[in-house]
Amino acid sequence: MSASSKAPPSGRALATLALGALGVVYGDIGTSPLYALKECFSGPHGFPVTPENVLGILSLIFWALNFVVTFKYLTMVMRADNRGEGGILALLALGRPSGQPTRTGRLLIVVGLFGAALLYGDGIITPAISVLGAMEGLTVAAPALERWVVPISFVIILGLFSFQRRGTAGVGAVFGPVTAVWFISIAILGVHGIMREPSVLRALNPWYAAEFFLREGLTGFTVLGAIILVVTGGEALYADMGHFGRRPMRLAWFGAVLPALVLNYFGQGAYLLHDPATARNPFYSLVPSWALYPMVAIATGAAVVASQALISGAFSLTRQAVQLGFSPRVNIIHTSRTEIGQIYIPQVNNLLMVACLGLVLGFRTSSNLAATYGVALSMTMTITSILFAVVARKRWGWSWWKVGTLTALFLAVDLAFVGANLLKVPHGGWFPLVVAGLVYALMSTWKKGRVRLAELVRENTLPMDLFLQDIERRQPHRVQGTAVFLTSDASGAPPVLLHHLKHNQVLHEKVMLMSIVTEEIPQVDPEDRVQCKELGAGFYQVIAHYGFMETPDVPTILQSLGQNDGDGKPVSVKLTTTTFYLGRETLIASDGRGPRRGGALPPAARPAPERMARWRKRLFVVMTRNAQSATAFFGLPPNRVVELGAQIQF
Repeated sequence: MSASSKAPPSGRALATLALGALGVVYGDIGTSPLYALKECFSGPHGFPVTPENVLGILSLIFWALNFVVTFKYLTMVMRADNRGEGGILALLALGRPSGQPTRTGRLLIVVGLFGAALLYGDGIITPAISVLGAMEGLTVAAPALERWVVPISFVIILGLFSFQRRGTAGVGAVFGPVTAVWFISIAILGVHGIMREPSVLRALNPWYAAEFFLREGLTGFTVLGAIILVVTGGEALYADMGHFGRRPMRLAWFGAVLPALVLNYFGQGAYLLHDPATARNPFYSLVPSWALYPMVAIATGAAVVASQALISGAFSLTRQAVQLGFSPRVNIIHTSRTEIGQIYIPQVNNLLMVACLGLVLGFRTSSNLAATYGVALSMTMTITSILFAVVARKRWGWSWWKVGTLTALFLAVDLAFVGANLLKVPHGGWFPLVVAGLVYALMSTWKKGRVRLAELVRENTLPMDLFLQDIERRQPHRVQGTAVFLTSDASGAPPVLLHHLKHNQVLHEKVMLMSIVTEEIPQVDPEDRVQCKELGAGFYQVIAHYGFMETPDVPTILQSLGQNDGDGKPVSVKLTTTTFYLGRETLIASDGRGPRRGGALPPAARPAPERMARWRKRLFVVMTRNAQSATAFFGLPPNRVVELGAQIQF
């Protein structure tokens, strides 16, 4: 369970957090009424608009919202928090085996990593389908404006991504109020529709959902490909848990989001019962003619909020991947001095923007895009169920029957959604799968490559005790100041230090071997951040611990040493007299395992290097060359950095 000891919020603080959650967390699921019910009746596998079908599908929508969002995510999955943080990578960190993973453990990591990769597909589709769905209200108000839907959507999305560099601190203040106006509006529209045909409330009875499947047979399961659109945002809800907490998110769901969604869907259904022709766009059919243009503006604002949540989620996911070793270093820009979660990653933003604009131009309508939506989400939901079962059994010690019963219930629903959404693959559902495949290939290649590179570097790392004995014997010339050598292996003298001593024949009076360790928790407590150990002969071993939601800052680490070195004695370090030494490896991809250079470890002690296909080696070399420099990533002053290069046959 959560390791957080914070008291749950109450009173005004609870209301403020709930309002914030309303905007950031529920923007995606809140805009689903724009297109979800429409796809059930007018999509590629749409059903005839009959009273039986309307009541059956509305019943499915109501119970899908309550089972998937209320029961699965808000009640069960959100119990699995990693020090308050949620999301599939946080869940993977909780469930992955410690130490050397077994075959089952490696499979679990692969499954979790692919689930994380699937979320990028949703991050691309959500802005496109939400903005297009909002803009299509113009065609109801004035059919002649249909040709302007795509250009206007293009401009809005372009502006949304261009704004990201300014940060979400300013716009975040209006997220909650904008989404609150949206939910109030759709609730009022829903009540207006229900008053026209109150008999639609019979769909609250789950029998209508069961009867729909009994009547339609296997054909009826195809509607789940559209029903899943009503629960989009379930994974984002779990991922954003750390920003608001369980209690505010549940308050927002039960107090505003669920009632507004149910009222609106049932209002749309009432209009369908009254006039089946409204199936072309049941949402905007609810809107009086005088309110169409204001409603388009409100819907556009809600769509932007929904898109922002997914874009910010992609930034957060990328930072987690970098810290956990699944992605090369990227340029992480903090856009707020107080909120650690508000970051901007230019590379990710630009790739999402190009892909999203391409979707708008390629698919052109929300109905066409709906065929791409749901495949990634249903698979991610399935992976979350599997990882949750592992955490419940391994970490919490739940009994087999309890874990098995709950998992079987989750998977029965998840796999039904997966099966229905696989029918979308030929019609556009291939897109999120291709995106996920590419992202997974990049992540897994980087992880394998870093392991292999670490093994090669370790061979040329001299054990620290032998190195210090050599220093005591040779007594090299010492100069004033401090030298900091960044190394991934804290057990020995890194190659860059050996090269420096070999070629320059000099050492600083203080030499610090610094290692940055990423823990599988979101944030590390300040008192556990830095460990410093004096090794003798002016050498210090510094190990800094960071969570996967944090970005390392080497100058800050050095300043903290002036307060305590871990043994109660401060170590004074002046940045103005400190030189940072970095190794810059030039990788050369080889056909085989490459020549083995003699190192500090005897042959019997050397682990077998990670095997990689040649295409992976080449991809890893390209990724390494395009990774952000260590100088920028670790916040080093550029004028105090010295890089020493070496070629490694990889």
